[in-house]
Amino acid sequence: MLEAEFDRFAEEYDRQHTDNIKLSGERPEFFHRYKIEDVVAVCRRIGLAPRRILDFGAGVGNSLAYLRQGFPDSEIVLLDPSARSLDIARSRFPGEADFRTFDGHNIPFETGYFDLVFTACVFHHIPPNEHVPLLGEIRRVMSSGGSFFIFEHNPYNPLTVHAVNTCPFDENAVLIGARTLRKRLATAGFQNAGTTYRIFFPRTLSELRPLEKFLAKLPLGAQYYVHVTKRD
Repeated sequence: MLEAEFDRFAEEYDRQHTDNIKLSGERPEFFHRYKIEDVVAVCRRIGLAPRRILDFGAGVGNSLAYLRQGFPDSEIVLLDPSARSLDIARSRFPGEADFRTFDGHNIPFETGYFDLVFTACVFHHIPPNEHVPLLGEIRRVMSSGGSFFIFEHNPYNPLTVHAVNTCPFDENAVLIGARTLRKRLATAGFQNAGTTYRIFFPRTLSELRPLEKFLAKLPLGAQYYVHVTKRD
């Protein structure tokens, strides 16, 4: 994993992200918030009340406030290969989580520890040949019946592709299609993963966003998530 790359951009992440998503009309907080709102909604629907949550590739902690709001009684771990990013997250949210540095291979927790694993736009920064081993390691630390949510950019959305191609901290990114990601999850031992596409309308058309629930299977949204439950 690219520790040096993210250490280099840690200080400027929010500014660069804000500049890069201007076409959407939204600020970064919109994207951080909607992801966790989706996770919370699915967990409520399936009856999952996670005791322990892993934010894999947590960076500077942009999802933490929303995770804490959605799951106030859960233990939350932020894991990232960038020590500088975690230092920033720790200073922003002192005492709100357990901040752990990741060596890129081994998640430093026992088998079956987490009931919920969340990762947001992380795997396109990881070399493709490392995906299956990392997905397998994530599966190892998940409890039986636990949920895994992977949010990614949709490579079939032209505005998303433009945003990634013009973003400094995405200079080494390789976007992943949902079908490819589901295949890699299956190779790592996960079964019956489902895909939901998100963010079809910019802010100027936000009155149309309630229609997104009818478009969730249409592979044109700016982002998507794959949700899978661990079954032993």
